[in-house]
Amino acid sequence: MTRRGARTARAAGDRREPGGDAGRLLGTGRASPRAGRAGEIGDLVTIAVLEALTFGLSRMVAAAERAGQRLCLLTGGRGVYRHELGRLAPDALDVVDVDTHDVAECAAVLGRLPDLRGLVNSTDTWMRPGAELAARFGLPGPDPAVVRTLRDKRAVRVLLHERGLSRGTAVALPPGPDHTASAALVRDVVGLPAVLKDSAGTGSRNVWLVRDGEQLDAALREAAGRALLGRLFAEPYLTGPLYSAETLSWAGRTRLLGVTGRLLSARWFGREDLLSFPVLLPAPDLAAVDDWVARVLAAAGHTRGFAHVEFVLTSDGPELVEINARIGGCLAGEAMCRSLGVDVYDAMIDMALGRAPALLDTATGTTSGTAGTTGTTGTTGTTGTTGTVETVETVETTGTVETTSDTAATRPTATATVLIYPGRPGTFTGVTGIEDLPSHPGAPEWYPTMAAGTEVGDLGDQRACAGLLLAEGATTELAMYNALSAARGVHPLMDDEW
Repeated sequence: MTRRGARTARAAGDRREPGGDAGRLLGTGRASPRAGRAGEIGDLVTIAVLEALTFGLSRMVAAAERAGQRLCLLTGGRGVYRHELGRLAPDALDVVDVDTHDVAECAAVLGRLPDLRGLVNSTDTWMRPGAELAARFGLPGPDPAVVRTLRDKRAVRVLLHERGLSRGTAVALPPGPDHTASAALVRDVVGLPAVLKDSAGTGSRNVWLVRDGEQLDAALREAAGRALLGRLFAEPYLTGPLYSAETLSWAGRTRLLGVTGRLLSARWFGREDLLSFPVLLPAPDLAAVDDWVARVLAAAGHTRGFAHVEFVLTSDGPELVEINARIGGCLAGEAMCRSLGVDVYDAMIDMALGRAPALLDTATGTTSGTAGTTGTTGTTGTTGTTGTVETVETVETTGTVETTSDTAATRPTATATVLIYPGRPGTFTGVTGIEDLPSHPGAPEWYPTMAAGTEVGDLGDQRACAGLLLAEGATTELAMYNALSAARGVHPLMDDEW
């Protein structure tokens, strides 16, 4: 990837994040002399990005450049992007510091972009305001009504149950200090074991597995003291391994790009410890997932964009855990780029501009079981074979999907990502063992997610993750072994452990 970057200006009252993140600072106050006139934003900006996942911004910038576009990132916490901004030179994109929870402030920033053509929104938290802002400015984007449904996990479960796509339903649990009614609803409507969760939650937060009445009462008491993003509800507990289907949809067509394996913590329910891509599924299971995910997304109204659909592969077939109408987090985008042999972020730019993504039809390289299929359209790509690497020639198209010059797409490869957590609560001070990674097979790479000085109180969800370690392999199995081997030598340090 060409090393470009972010122009830097400074607004009154703004402070640069530790580490000197590259980026153009534009606050709501007076701009510095380097920024030119007050509130100036680059005249070449054509696509706004309303926050982003922690990783993938640099790929998005490169994809925009290939399409002849320029990005402007709106963010309320630029420190989240320390790693990505650090990979960019000083003029690759504009960065506007704004309260992204304030839709009016975001609208004011968008209104200052003279040639705005698209809005990218790849996060759960900002999915609803992103859809509403795109509609307000007449930009391509999903139907805000559909987005409201997709961001309500209980509503999605009920809808799919009514359509015959989920064997179990869900029930909202009334708030209040008396949990008797809630406990009765869980037992009568869902049954035990059950899962209690926040209807708008993210990052494995506020999720409880309850197997009996005692655990149910304890979970209800604990949930009553939590600040939920939505409402507490209950749904059936599913038995089987957890996966996610990584998909791309446009105009009613859905392509299954591959399946990610997801290993959960044995101690903390819902906390993810390892991800692998692509998963080698037997042909009947793969066909079932392909057909099922296309029908699930169609029933939920998701007809455009990436989706990251978590499911449990039960003895009776796939069962939904949740739909995330975005590209997957925890380096899922990076994993797909490396495995498929194309840069999937080109599709993100295509769709932001209202264009059909070339990736929907582009042949991709596959490694150990990635299937390039198109859901209900019946067009099937390639399926890898056990223990081998099967590569399909990558089709390059000018300005849309092409291989890049860095680790993206010159050779398809499988990947595995280990989430590294501290061993105890406390103040995070750094990580040891990163310097030894070059000696490990699989070209392991460290992607930091936590800044030194962060207070870690709860190890039970992804907020406690200090960083991600990604490694490659000729097969997914080898990638997992490489990642786990390298991860054993990486240790987050707490308090006075230096």
